Amino acid sequence: MKIDYTNLYTLIKNEEWAALKEELTKLDVLALTDLIERSNELQATILFRFFPMEKAKYVLQDLEPRRLKTIIDGLAQHATLLTNLMNNLEPDDRTALFEELPGKVAQQLMQLLSKENREQAIQLLGYPEYSIGRLMTPRYVALKSHFTVKETLQHIRNFGKDAETLGVIYVVDNDWRLINDLRIRDILLANPEDKIEDLTKHKLVVLNALDDQEAAVQLFKDYDRIALPVVDSSNTLLGIVTVDDILDVADEEQTEDFQRFVGVKDAIIDPLQASISFIYKKRIGWLMALVFMNVFSGYAMSRFESVIETMVSLVFFLPLLIDSGGNAGSQSATLMIRSLGKGDVRGRDWLYLLGKELAIALMLGLTMAVGVSLVASWRAPDIIPVIALTMVIIIMLGSII
Repeated sequence: MKIDYTNLYTLIKNEEWAALKEELTKLDVLALTDLIERSNELQATILFRFFPMEKAKYVLQDLEPRRLKTIIDGLAQHATLLTNLMNNLEPDDRTALFEELPGKVAQQLMQLLSKENREQAIQLLGYPEYSIGRLMTPRYVALKSHFTVKETLQHIRNFGKDAETLGVIYVVDNDWRLINDLRIRDILLANPEDKIEDLTKHKLVVLNALDDQEAAVQLFKDYDRIALPVVDSSNTLLGIVTVDDILDVADEEQTEDFQRFVGVKDAIIDPLQASISFIYKKRIGWLMALVFMNVFSGYAMSRFESVIETMVSLVFFLPLLIDSGGNAGSQSATLMIRSLGKGDVRGRDWLYLLGKELAIALMLGLTMAVGVSLVASWRAPDIIPVIALTMVIIIMLGSII
């Protein structure tokens, strides 16, 4: 539902700051983010200063890079507010924010962090780009396997306040090597005197800090988890990755797959962010390549001008045949892109899928050949074999190329 923000802009114009702050407290994070995106730079900066701190940190991590930099620049004169905001961000969200900002701005913000938060930020930024280490947060609850359920619940009360999630608790040894994890549901349903080591009998699923983020997406899909532990080569627990961060990665991966499909790899397909010249440069190469490919198609057709002149009825079927091949190709490509995005298709499956697609294309081609033959029987019965065979070939080529 679209919200009317006119009254908020009126309060800014009239400098009614107390009323503005009161109105902003009534809005949730999604509405506040939408408000910032819809406002001009001056309005956005003023509004953000009056956001409740517990909501402002979530708004900041959801903003587009262009608007994010505007807010940071606007808050430069309000060091206390900016310092509190940066130190209240979750470590993984702070890492993502630094990645979005220019290096110089990120360095300036780094100086506002407390010693502990600065060390965390440097550690997370030290992992390779697009690695799982960049996504993890060190805020989790861990305990020893000899704890009882009663001791565990007290431990969670003592140390769980700052944890990113309490849905999963992690069991470690004296050297902080991960033994297993345990869902909070299992703890709550167990007897108070039960040992934690007796509850951790399930298979342990872990992520390595140096693995690619795509690996995490697939594991979360396969095991339906809200969080997964991150370890190093010696199985030392480094942090956790939560499902909300993985959803962002999955969305980015699907966008990249689509961009590769339409020939604009590495482009930012966002009319608010990308300039006209940027999008033009990303799109023109592929389109020009298609132009030259079509030149060859035109040349091939010109070689048969004499045939077309003697059988003018062929011209009637050319658009139909060409469009049918294009439509079949679009269908096939759309289904494949969707499967790639969901992770259902891997590189090793290409030979099987090629054979399967050929069989489907043959069936489609034969069915459509019957249809076009019925049209040809009315228009030009003498070319039915040519039109039918051409339809089968075009559908098969369009489906696999």
